[in-house]
Amino acid sequence: MKLEVDVTRNLGAFRLDARLDCEDGLLALFGRSGAGKTSLINTIAGLLRPDRGRIAVGGEVLFDSKSRIDVPKHRRRVGYVFQEPRLFPHLSVRRNLLYGRRFCPAAERYVELDRVLELLGLGVLLERRPGLLSGGEKQRVAIGRALLASPRILLMDEPLASLDAERKEEIFPYIERLRYESRVPIVYVSHAIAEVTRLATTVALMADGRITACGPVGEIMSRPDPRGPGRHEAGAVFDALVTGHDEAFALTHLNFAGGELRVPLLDMPKGSAIRVRIRARDVIVSILPPAGLSTLNIFRGEIMQLVEGDGTSAELRIGLGDAFLLASVTRKSVADLQLEPGRDVFALVKSVAFDDRSEDGRRALPRAPEADS
Repeated sequence: MKLEVDVTRNLGAFRLDARLDCEDGLLALFGRSGAGKTSLINTIAGLLRPDRGRIAVGGEVLFDSKSRIDVPKHRRRVGYVFQEPRLFPHLSVRRNLLYGRRFCPAAERYVELDRVLELLGLGVLLERRPGLLSGGEKQRVAIGRALLASPRILLMDEPLASLDAERKEEIFPYIERLRYESRVPIVYVSHAIAEVTRLATTVALMADGRITACGPVGEIMSRPDPRGPGRHEAGAVFDALVTGHDEAFALTHLNFAGGELRVPLLDMPKGSAIRVRIRARDVIVSILPPAGLSTLNIFRGEIMQLVEGDGTSAELRIGLGDAFLLASVTRKSVADLQLEPGRDVFALVKSVAFDDRSEDGRRALPRAPEADS
């Protein structure tokens, strides 16, 4: 289902001027606080009226200033999950969930209660009231309530911001399942890199009320320039499969398009999918075959691109077959090692950040998202 947004809105000294055109999946709006992310999704929800523009979901026009179309917010069938769950404290989980159904005509309902209970693991909570739920459980109920309204689109405004690390880990697998199994396109607002790289299929970067870049998560999060996450966090993001475990040395083997990674043991069955992020600052480059090192992950590749900045650093894109790594090196190293596009090099991976839950909810060990490699 396609989302089309082209809106402007003046909010005092701040101007929202944003354009989006994307398909199904989870679209992450990523940017610093004050970039305009919440203002943008509020225009989609009908909570904020644009000065001009057009908004359409799945071909259904929700707003068009030229045609004078402005569908009231209660008729837009937009599911909205806020930072705080906003549940009714006097109602049971069941009644909180079913509250959303009243906003969708019976003939247009496509989400059933049993499916939501299974998708979000809420079956055992039905008779409890919100006061007896954990933060993660409350947020799962809020997501379920939004889904049971059979929305055209699901908007999530930093839904994990109020949760501690343990509660976030509790809810991540459920959002991942939504991404793959629900029929609803999702717009997810965040300024947390770990959330975006783990959950998103597409990333739209926002700054000063504008969309500065939009594309697949691997492409956008690999940019070291201002249109990406920045030089400190830029890196390669790719999907991998668990191919086996080395119990003797507490290692797991992951296969990706560029070869095999060895990481600390993960509590995930063979064949499980996992998303991996290797930051440019965690890659060392050598022009000679490394020997006598403790690093487990060494790849031979070819420099595909070299970008030198104004300061001390330069960025390398190193091709590994159908995949790539990014490496951040000094400009002096570029000169001393004569690094240039087309040259064969060895990439040594110091650390791997990975999605530490499989799709079936098994937790990877150890808990820390960074693993020495």
